[in-house]
Formats: sequence, C-alpha cells, structure tokens
Amino acid sequence: MLSYSLLDTLKTTLQKSKVQKLASIAAEQTFSVQELIDITFHQDEQIAFRAAWILENVFSLHQDRFLPYASYFLIKFPAQNNLSARRHYSKILALMTKKNASAALKELLGNYDTGALVNTVFSWLIDENVPVAIKSHCLNILANLSTKHSWIKEELIQTMDFLVDKESIGFYAKVKQIRKQLK
Repeated sequence: MLSYSLLDTLKTTLQKSKVQKLASIAAEQTFSVQELIDITFHQDEQIAFRAAWILENVFSLHQDRFLPYASYFLIKFPAQNNLSARRHYSKILALMTKKNASAALKELLGNYDTGALVNTVFSWLIDENVPVAIKSHCLNILANLSTKHSWIKEELIQTMDFLVDKESIGFYAKVKQIRKQLK
C-alpha cells in the first residue's frame, strides 16, 4: 500500500477490525512504520488520529515490525500535539516502559536518553486541556521510568497530590494504583 492509498484509507471512518487489518498490512511491510509515524503528524487531525491508532495496533500485534522504528518513535514523541494521537502515543510508551516489556525494548530504553520524554510526559500530565485517558498513561510512564530516574518518584507523588482533587474519580483510582507501584 503506497502512501497516497494509505492516506485515502485514513480519510474514511475506521472500525477496530479495519485498524487491525491495516496493522497487519504494515506488518507485511506494505508500508513502512516510519511512514505511519510521520502520518500521525498529518495536518488533518482525523487522519493523524487514525494513523496513531493503527500504530498502536502495530506495536501491540506486530511488535517485531515496530521495534526497528522504536527509536524514531521516541524521537518524535515529544512533538505530538494532536490530543487524539497523544492517547495512542502515550499508551505505546506506557507499554514500552512496562516491567514486562521485551528485552529489546528494555535495552533500547536503558540506553536512550529519556529526559525529553519525561519532561514531555510531565507537561502532558499537568496540562488541564489534556484528557484523563492520556494522563492515566502518563502516570504509568512516569512510574515505570522512576526506576531509571530516581527523582521522578518524589516529583510524581507531589504532582499526583496536586492533581487528584482536580481530576475525575477515574484519575483518583489510577493515582491509587500508581502509589502502590511506587512503594
């Protein structure tokens, strides 16, 4: 599938099954994951969102295809300004930083300067315009990276204390979970 036909496909409403099929097409190397990452920055917010949704499915269902572009994803992560795409970006990074992530991802993140990622994730967490679903993934990311950056734990606890009364009950439940993880 060439870029223009992928763009044509992304201009239409997608169902989950179609997203998974497109993720499989990406896994078959019909179009590149790097190209898909680039499309997540498309000026049409719906196209960018759909590309990010497919990207998340590539990561979840065909991680071997995502891995060669994981560094590119990490480089591009701080520049993502589309809130709909951020939801998928933050979920991917939360999964990448999980304790049970693949050895390849652990090695990549262990050697990667994650400072810009941490700064970006903290800024998303405190931004009142960012939806709670993204903030929830941000909490996971920061808790997961607290083993690499010891200063995160205290900063995250203070930030959660500040935000917990300003956000939804769902956020409160997530904060409770993260506090357990940090102990």
